[in-house]
Amino acid sequence: MRDIRIVAEDALTAAAADFIAERARRAIAERGRFTLVLAGGGTPKPVYQRLATEPYRSGLDWRRVEIYFGDERCVAPDDPNSNWRMARTALGRDLPIPEGSYHRMRGEDPPEDAAGSYQAMLASRLGGNPDAGPPMLGFDLVVLGMGDNGHTASLFPGLGAVTEAKKWVMAQYVEVAGMWRLTLTPVIINASRCVLFLVAGAGKAEMLARVLDGPHDPVVLPSQAIAPTGGELHWLLDSAAAMRLKPAA
Repeated sequence: MRDIRIVAEDALTAAAADFIAERARRAIAERGRFTLVLAGGGTPKPVYQRLATEPYRSGLDWRRVEIYFGDERCVAPDDPNSNWRMARTALGRDLPIPEGSYHRMRGEDPPEDAAGSYQAMLASRLGGNPDAGPPMLGFDLVVLGMGDNGHTASLFPGLGAVTEAKKWVMAQYVEVAGMWRLTLTPVIINASRCVLFLVAGAGKAEMLARVLDGPHDPVVLPSQAIAPTGGELHWLLDSAAAMRLKPAA
């Protein structure tokens, strides 16, 4: 199922926070925990900041929330470019999420070692064999953004992670970014119960139209590789990003 929702430019942050909070309450009520995968980037940051305020702060059982990451730059955790640093700072120190419930990618380690360690950790938490297919348990919610070249997480056009069929986590050198990145692959993302794309701004409008309305070519447009096998796919867009979509959207 693909659902597209368009909101005003100043309403995206609140709508995204409400969506995440509702999914958290549902998962905790049904399964006793909420597994959330965070994205980096400028669009999700104010969403995380909002979740650290009322009514979300006291309205969720944060002790039952587990935080994972969709990708990471291969930098130290205190580097300004670290997705971990951004998310941890945005969420703040006051939310009662146990420190052991934050599962960060170790961007400071050798890239291949970091990818292997994160994959092993995911196997221990979610079950399954990364050499044999998706995990036994999918994430409850994966939050993703979309770059102006169609990438999502660190799944960049033309790179092997986009079409990977077994591994859950990969390290890749991204030429356009000039650095190594760690990323979840579509194998594990598409095993999730729900995926939420957040896209904002007129600068994304043309690429968003290609991803949502254009021919299917995930090697060129990696965001198209995200299609949960048995879960939900939601696109939450502001009106500027959605300006070039076909009316049916």
